[in-house]
Amino acid sequence: MSAQARTSAGPLLSVSGLTISFRTSAGRTDVVDDLSFEVPRGGALGIVGESGSGKSMTSLAVMGLLPKGGEAAGSIRFDGIELSDLPEKRMRQVRGDRIAMIFQDPLSSLNPYYRVGTQIMEAYRSHRPGASRSLARRVAIEALERVHIRDAATRVDHYPHQFSGGMRQRIMIAMALTMEPDLIIADEPTTALDVTVQAQILDLLAEIRRDTGASLILITHDLAVVSEVTDDIVVMRDGVSVEKGTTEQVFSDPQADYTRRLLDAVPRIDDEIGVLRTTTSLPTIPGATR
Repeated sequence: MSAQARTSAGPLLSVSGLTISFRTSAGRTDVVDDLSFEVPRGGALGIVGESGSGKSMTSLAVMGLLPKGGEAAGSIRFDGIELSDLPEKRMRQVRGDRIAMIFQDPLSSLNPYYRVGTQIMEAYRSHRPGASRSLARRVAIEALERVHIRDAATRVDHYPHQFSGGMRQRIMIAMALTMEPDLIIADEPTTALDVTVQAQILDLLAEIRRDTGASLILITHDLAVVSEVTDDIVVMRDGVSVEKGTTEQVFSDPQADYTRRLLDAVPRIDDEIGVLRTTTSLPTIPGATR
């Protein structure tokens, strides 16, 4: 983590009054309305909601990556810097360098025609223009080792299709880690993974947060997922926050009917993960083939 992030006071990320809108032929449509939250330094926030709740648009607004036609109003302050005021060139430096995003579908995020090591190296060199190819390759191998991909020195030269879904997600996490970001945003990182691999990815995110001190925003439709790794939760529905609190508070005493409905699905999933954790080793280290 950067010295600046370690020594500055206050939350690492503060979002206040965020409204995201799109102009359509029928007029302006708000997809996020007056949303506020904070992410402490080293903390982990879960943003939970069903499809269309505005949670992914929120993450794209933080990254400055709203789709064409999207407009964001309100304040997004990162380490004391108002991101909405930054010119695009400066925002590109922040994006990927200090804030990294792990997208939902690693298969579509990774180019099938290039080796995974090449893609990690190019991402690294785009933010470190003076880095040699040999240094970038070493960084790529170390990043794959960091996410517990076995035989990283060999598998760095493999193509995305040679990895399973869980391994591809680890590669995307490795790519995010190469710049040692202060904030990692993970958008539905366990979607389409079976419960065993899901548990491994959650273990890995918790391990990275513990080892690097990075803050985490975990975006998901599944409250059971945030229960694994977050300190605080924002529950969204139809673009607004319906509930906020610590993870413990939201799980033990939910205030919104919508949150209670989401929680109805948690025991079955949570119990399944718990059984798997006790009956299998659920290794985060071996280069599992799943």
